Amino acid sequence: MTTALQSLLDTRDWLLADGATGTNLFNMGLSSGDAPELWNVTEPAKITALYSSAVEAGSDLFLTNSFGGNAARLKLHDAAKRAHELSRIAAEIGRNVADRADHTVIVAGSVGPTGEIMAPLGQLTHALAVEIFHEQAEGLKAGGADVLWLETISAPEEYIAAAEAFALADMPWCGTMSFDTAGRTMMGTTSADMVKMVEKLAHPPLAYGANCGVGASDLLRTVQGFAAQGTPRPIVAKGNAGIPKYVDGHIHYDGTPELMADYAVLARDSGAKIIGGCCGTMPAHLRKMREALETKPKGEKPSLEEITARLGAFSSASDGLDTGTPAPRRNRRRT
Repeated sequence: MTTALQSLLDTRDWLLADGATGTNLFNMGLSSGDAPELWNVTEPAKITALYSSAVEAGSDLFLTNSFGGNAARLKLHDAAKRAHELSRIAAEIGRNVADRADHTVIVAGSVGPTGEIMAPLGQLTHALAVEIFHEQAEGLKAGGADVLWLETISAPEEYIAAAEAFALADMPWCGTMSFDTAGRTMMGTTSADMVKMVEKLAHPPLAYGANCGVGASDLLRTVQGFAAQGTPRPIVAKGNAGIPKYVDGHIHYDGTPELMADYAVLARDSGAKIIGGCCGTMPAHLRKMREALETKPKGEKPSLEEITARLGAFSSASDGLDTGTPAPRRNRRRT
């Protein structure tokens, strides 16, 4: 059966995803260290406003407020037994927002990492990881999510466990990893490794890619690494809005809406089909991204030199694949 997201992927050249969840909720008053997922119950109006702001800015897809909604992470807040409930409510609020929109909007049930280390290095077994992800998947499904959205994963074993859990829930899904260590995930996975892993899954994602990581330049280099593998599966790019800096007691991302508009076009031209933002990305960024994608025609794949000239230097010389000559480091452009 064709899903709502698959229908859009089949008929559109690109889709605009949403921006940050945490950054926007902190601006609404969430305190550092608190579980955002609890706001699904205590502050539903603010979660509605979060989702609505993405839709109003032009997003075709938004992620639910359930990133840390699995039992392993919620146990830190004495809420491990509420994983299904909090995820269900996150999706229900999203469903209400999407159904009121005047165009098709996809509700993507966010599933983040467990926060545990997979065996044999850690204590998290494959079976337990599948159980944890399955519980959250069922909650998001019950709440009306169109698709599950695995994000910010570092360990391939955790990605594989989530895929198995999503199959048990009989849900379509997308999945991104975070490449934040010289072109690799924290656990050493490269863009080429991820493509090989995705294509071997019994229940593969509708789309895959990268989110978060370091800056937008690094993420686009990873996107080009995916595209170079030749897979026809749609690629996801959700980069941070610039580089985080500590300013006046809080984290500030220096990427302007204009920079993120450049990033969106470069992401599309690098091979991404679902394009959004991650940390620091606000509705103002999304509006400029949408405008740029609609008005600037598709171009040739940008060179690494063009990416750094427009978005700023890479954080490392290596792309993890050690192919080609890295683009020279340049000072970040100020716009």
